[in-house]
Amino acid sequence: MAGTAWVLHVDLDQFIAAVEVLRRPDLRGLPVVVGGTGDPARREVVATASYEAREFGVRSGIPLRLALKRCPDAVFLPSDPDAYNAASAEVMAVLRESDAVVEVLGWDEAFLGVRTDDPEALAAEIQTAVTERTRLTASVGIGDNKLRAKLATGFAKPAGVFRLTKDNWEAVMADRPTDALWGIGAKTARKLADLGFATVGELARADPDALAARLGPTMGPWYRTLALGAGSTEVVGTPYIPRSHSRETTFQENITDLAVLRETVSRLARQVAEDITADGRPVVRVGVKARFAPFLTRGRSLTLAEPTRSADEIETAALTALDRFELGRPVRLLGVRAEFEQADGGSQPGR
Repeated sequence: MAGTAWVLHVDLDQFIAAVEVLRRPDLRGLPVVVGGTGDPARREVVATASYEAREFGVRSGIPLRLALKRCPDAVFLPSDPDAYNAASAEVMAVLRESDAVVEVLGWDEAFLGVRTDDPEALAAEIQTAVTERTRLTASVGIGDNKLRAKLATGFAKPAGVFRLTKDNWEAVMADRPTDALWGIGAKTARKLADLGFATVGELARADPDALAARLGPTMGPWYRTLALGAGSTEVVGTPYIPRSHSRETTFQENITDLAVLRETVSRLARQVAEDITADGRPVVRVGVKARFAPFLTRGRSLTLAEPTRSADEIETAALTALDRFELGRPVRLLGVRAEFEQADGGSQPGR
């Protein structure tokens, strides 16, 4: 195929909220918050918020109660995963009709491997096709690798197109904080800042040996690689397969009773076991997430002696993981995650 090789990152705009607005057009233009049962009086968190709600500081992951405080006029809706799965499938079907290799990352995003001399024109064609077929809008990042394409999408939102390559990488990214990079979170950014690397440009100029000495022989140099904008160019056109199944529950009152915590983990583990039975793949790792009051989240996990689909073994592993916590403070949320063996023979933590 003629043309230059590009990676496109297609990211649906405010996806979950947009699906809800399609079902209820009267909500268009209003601040919409989706999460849990949709009841801000309950101790649940925001799954997504419309752009109108985000203007009030409502973000994914914050408590619904805080969202209500920040935006009292918001419309709160329960999460409906089945509807989002269906809408996502429609979008991915549209993307697969293009002359591209499509690697699905989740409900609302995918990488496309393409060859073209005009990636902006192709991106616009894809956006038009998605909107005409699904009534959803998408932003498209264009890059010479996956990292740059992914980051470019952030500059494209909402419903725009942006190109980020080695040619404009320094101009666009050098003065931005390190957590602007895909793969560096706030905690790591603070560590890097303490070492004198507050911006992407400063991290790119760092001595890899010094980073290895301070942050580990693997992760230290890898952070510098991210700051240079290096990344994979390979887009793998395999169907999206979840890496894990998980269940969680938020207590309406903080729990300190160990018996209640163990019963909850057992119940969640059994629910996860039912999910993985339907999936048909064995589990290789089990993890437990605990959120302590007021909002401190920690995780513990263990690799199983051998892959299993047994509900009893998954439950036992989850309880073992729970025992690895120091449970001296009230718990507000518990979750259980079962991870599948990956194609390369390993397992990866669920996100």
